Amino acid sequence: MQDAGGEPVRVLVVDDEHLVRSGITAILSSAPDITVVAATDGIGAAEALARHPVDVVLLDIRMPVADGLSVLASVTETAVAGARPAVAMLTTFHADEKVAAALAAGANGYLLKDTDPDLLIQHVRALASGAAVLSSGVTASVVEGFLRSRSAVDPGAAHRIAQLSPREREVLQHLARGAPNSEIAAEMHLSLPTVKEHVGSVLTKLRVANRVQAAVLAVRSGHLEAR
Repeated sequence: MQDAGGEPVRVLVVDDEHLVRSGITAILSSAPDITVVAATDGIGAAEALARHPVDVVLLDIRMPVADGLSVLASVTETAVAGARPAVAMLTTFHADEKVAAALAAGANGYLLKDTDPDLLIQHVRALASGAAVLSSGVTASVVEGFLRSRSAVDPGAAHRIAQLSPREREVLQHLARGAPNSEIAAEMHLSLPTVKEHVGSVLTKLRVANRVQAAVLAVRSGHLEAR
């Protein structure tokens, strides 16, 4: 996805392993509408951000010396108003307690490092367009991390969920266990566009920014469980 001026999506890859950086760079560079402006480790991230305009940062969550959370904080602190790049955390582990902390600190999503190459390209385009990206394989673990690190009491959660239709509550149940739209469509016997509409309506009614926050709210309400 190119911006209004036809410029490609500019990506910064931050990972402590050279092989991982090279692999991600090769995958993204195969897309004509994406340019990897730099690939570096956590120590070099700040300099890369200062030198290059960036739309999306793919950021390893576990790195020695300068780890993903500290780099994320730096991105948040140094970005000028309205120009903060979208940040997706990269993780190897399905259960990674740091992912919850990163989302709470402002990350736009998280991806497993073994994400399918074509899907990785799609996720980068989605990030550039302002969407959150979430690897369904770790959503339930992230929800549990939020509940361990924060109070599980949300007096307004049940009220907001009560505003959902029965069909939307069913969609929310699937979100709480990390199901992607394609799986929700298959299990509920709905078309993919219909599921997308329901998901959008759920997020709007619950006043949350993304699927993870919706799942957390569902668990905190006491009416739904992440399975």
